[in-house]
Amino acid sequence: MAVNIQMKTDYSYLFSGLGSVGMGGNAGGINNNFLSDYASIKNGSYLKLMKAYYNGSANESVKKLASDKVTKDESQKLTKVQTATDALKESADALMATGKNSLFNKAEVIAKDEFGNETASMEYDTDKIYKAVDSFVKNFNSVIDAVDGAGNEKISDRAVTMANNVIANLKSLNKLGITIDKDMKLSVDKEEFMKADMDSAKLLFNGVGSFAYQISAQSSMIDYAAERAGSGMYNGAGRFQSSYNTGSLFDSIF
Repeated sequence: MAVNIQMKTDYSYLFSGLGSVGMGGNAGGINNNFLSDYASIKNGSYLKLMKAYYNGSANESVKKLASDKVTKDESQKLTKVQTATDALKESADALMATGKNSLFNKAEVIAKDEFGNETASMEYDTDKIYKAVDSFVKNFNSVIDAVDGAGNEKISDRAVTMANNVIANLKSLNKLGITIDKDMKLSVDKEEFMKADMDSAKLLFNGVGSFAYQISAQSSMIDYAAERAGSGMYNGAGRFQSSYNTGSLFDSIF
């Protein structure tokens, strides 16, 4: 049986089926990565890079790009940032919750006077709110520590933006007994918080657009910066893995 292949001059069609959904429902991921690498080989850019690199004619930036790897220590520091930001986002989201899950829902409280007369009123569970805010403060400080340890400029820039958000809301925070020190770490005075106006606390921490919402968003951005910084890193088995998609990345250099 004869097979006519003369009409197929573009071999990329051979890999067109690789983008179908496979195990885990990953659609297109294999196809995109494979074809981008295939393209860099086909158009000669990869060959030019290798020749330049091993002949010593590549500039320092190209050599650095070809040789840079995230060390295990750096990977651990970036993982610490991501773990801390996940915790901060979780505590911020708990304060943001509305509806039946809101920490700021009032409950009926029965009080008795000295004569045994009962009075019913709707009150906030201040102790529960304080515990959530205290957790938020501790997780915020953990992010600051993790970012300082990572020593990554882009991650630090995101953290500065988050700290500036605190400063912008400092007057409202101070009214709740929450302060910030020179190292951009928060602290909350329990006694002052318990005496503070919980309507003000609700306005600051609860719902979309609140201070907690803004910190949650900034926390996600720090997490993203850490993820991008570690896009080539060591996995749990101690092997280096890179998610960089090279394609024709080097073609324009030569």
